[in-house]
Formats: sequence, C-alpha cells, structure tokens
Amino acid sequence: MSAQPHSGPPEGGYRPVSPDGAAWAAGGATFAGVLLLLNGVLAMFQGIAAIVEDDVYARIGDYVYEVSLVGWGWILLVLGVVAAVVGWGILTGREWARATGIALASLSLVAQFLFLPYAPVWSVIMMAINLFVIWSLANAVPGSARPE
Repeated sequence: MSAQPHSGPPEGGYRPVSPDGAAWAAGGATFAGVLLLLNGVLAMFQGIAAIVEDDVYARIGDYVYEVSLVGWGWILLVLGVVAAVVGWGILTGREWARATGIALASLSLVAQFLFLPYAPVWSVIMMAINLFVIWSLANAVPGSARPE
C-alpha cells in the first residue's frame, strides 16, 4: 500500500473566486458546511424547546411580529432539518447545496432576527454565523478544488 499525497476532495469541493482570499474562501466553504450542519441541529433543539413550551424561553408581551412560541418552534424545527441536510450537501460537494445554503442562511438570518425577543444573545450569535455562511458560500466556486 503506497502513500499518495492528499490532493483535495475526490469529488466536488470549492475554490475561491479571486486569488486574494484563496485559503479563506476554499476553507470557508467547508467550514460553512460544518456551521450550517451544526446550525441546523441547534435550530432543531431550539425549535423542540419552544414546541414543548418549556421554561427555556420567557413569555413576552406584545411584539410586532406576533407568532406563538409553539409556532416559532415549528418554524425553527423545519428550518433546522433543512439546514442540516443542506450542510451535509455542502460537505459532500453537491452542486445544489451552495445556492440552497445561501438562500437558507438568508432565511435563517431573518428568522433569527424575528426570534430576537425570545433569545437575544443566542439570536445575535446565530445571525453572525449565518452571515459568515453566506459570505463563504458566495465566494467559492463549486467543482474546482482539485489541482489542474
């Protein structure tokens, strides 16, 4: 069994649009896949906690975007499941996952903004993660991680 140097992922992968951010964007796309996968799992837990109406979230008064806590739970649970699947797709180099990841991270960004009164610190952290996912997936070109 001979050892061969590692030359990147066997299928798919991403390369940066410009040589300036070569390492950042290529590594960022993989890291974005991991973050989206974890974001999905954490959003599922966040949604489950809201659905069972546990004491995790404080009850708030009137809010401009009025949705019940159970309603938010279902929204976050569905977004979490889809985000986990898309994160897995990014990690395996699927062509559909990059654009879907950008759209999903954008949707999750808006959802976390609307969920801000229930969990302010956590929502701000999740919004920052979504911004990084959008940036890194927008700066990577699919299918070119292999040497030419």
